[in-house]
Parts: sequence; C-alpha cells; structure tokens
Amino acid sequence: MGNNVSQGVSAPSVSAAQPVTTASSTGAAGEKPKCKACCACPETKRARDACIVENGEENCSALIEAHKKCMRDAGFNI
Repeated sequence: MGNNVSQGVSAPSVSAAQPVTTASSTGAAGEKPKCKACCACPETKRARDACIVENGEENCSALIEAHKKCMRDAGFNI
C-alpha cells in the first residue's frame, strides 16, 4: 500500500523510427494540422497497418510512403 509504482505501461507505437511532429508555419503544407496525428489519414493508416501485420514492414514501403505523404499533406512534419 505504501509504494505505488507504475508497472511499465507504455502507449502503442506505429513505428519507433518514425516520429510525428506538427509542422511549423514553414512546414510542407504551410499550415497547422486540423486534427491530432492519431486521427489523420485513417484510410492510408488502416491499409498500411494491415499490410505490415500481414506482410512485414519491409514489404509495405509503398503504403508506408503513401501514408507519410498524406500526413505531410495534412500538415504534419514526418
């Protein structure tokens, strides 16, 4: 009861090698994103994630790049 320590809970991650940050005013789209990164581009995200689960990340580069492009177009700097 005395020591209440967190037991290593971590948030799920799409990919540790791909940090997502919001774009500054000089970003690719030149505007602030209208939603959070987790909610942007659901169609490309769903297709990318399904491909990675079924085929492995190394076999889904086209879908990964399509999702990155969509995120950039939405105002995210990735």
